[in-house]
Amino acid sequence: MASVEVRNVRKIYQREAERLVVLDGISLEVATGDFVALMGPSGSGKTTLLNLIAGIDQPSSGDVVVGGTEIGRLGGRALAKWRARHIGFIFQLYNLIPVLSALQNVELPLLLLRMSAKERRRRAESALQLVGLGDRLKHLPRQLSGGQEQRVAIARALVSDPEVLVADEPTGDLDRASAEEILRLLERLNQEFKKTVVMVTHDPHAAERAHRILHLDKGVLSN
Repeated sequence: MASVEVRNVRKIYQREAERLVVLDGISLEVATGDFVALMGPSGSGKTTLLNLIAGIDQPSSGDVVVGGTEIGRLGGRALAKWRARHIGFIFQLYNLIPVLSALQNVELPLLLLRMSAKERRRRAESALQLVGLGDRLKHLPRQLSGGQEQRVAIARALVSDPEVLVADEPTGDLDRASAEEILRLLERLNQEFKKTVVMVTHDPHAAERAHRILHLDKGVLSN
């Protein structure tokens, strides 16, 4: 069964008189439990494609189906709730809130779901344990290393037990040792916990961890 289906998707931005075609008729199928790396030059549409899969943006035409839900048909609150339950997004620059502890940052996505404070805390603690930060619950982001901050971000992405993890250059801001830790963690989440992973990366070494490497150039996808 496909976890992600992208069907003949185009994404066009209109900037005054200029019409910018970012994705040009892309089709992609990612099976449940697959690990796919997307590579390509800057400006090729990789992050746009991730944003469409995650329901952060919507296509100009075509369909995006994730876990059997055609997400282009969802709007407003329904889309936000769907995203909170089904998608875990890992950003290059962590996007942690500086005044919140690691635990509070990880709890954030659960605020969109019906859940008691006790259950939120239990889930956030479990997610931080899973990424090896069970002893850093009360630390603020500035008290953590870059690699630890990214692990908090991964715990936040995992906390609602989503079907799909989308990662946008998850090792792009890290030194080699920290990057290696993050790649091992993503590999484990894919193999042990059967998470479907779609990862954008410039790094061939990172891409090698995936089952499949796809290339995006000028809005067109190839193997």
